[in-house]
Amino acid sequence: LAVWCLLLLLAVLNGGLRDGRLTPRLGDTVGRAISTLLLCVLILLATWLTIAWIGPRTAGQALGVGALWLGLTLVFEFGAGHFAFGKSWTELLADYDLSRGRIWIAVLVVTLFAPVWTARLRGLLS
Repeated sequence: LAVWCLLLLLAVLNGGLRDGRLTPRLGDTVGRAISTLLLCVLILLATWLTIAWIGPRTAGQALGVGALWLGLTLVFEFGAGHFAFGKSWTELLADYDLSRGRIWIAVLVVTLFAPVWTARLRGLLS
């Protein structure tokens, strides 16, 4: 949970960078794509740095961590996005529209599998 809070902080800072710098200079589609890729890298880096502390012993445990992070991310994205920030469901779902160049789903895939990937690369799984 502590690491997911770090990921949430990174995502919020990344969103600020996207809205404040990337989108005004590069346009919405390119700004969002770069922001998505940057957040994927940040998630992998944070997971790499914390996976030994998290301490999964099996791929199943590591995947469980990723599934928890994914669930928390989706609850935050849709719950806070709609109820706290007043975004419509249509607006929230627009980030999943690949035909519009929205590749946000990559963040969700990386969030789910980052613990498994990094734990394997660091030789932590039995």
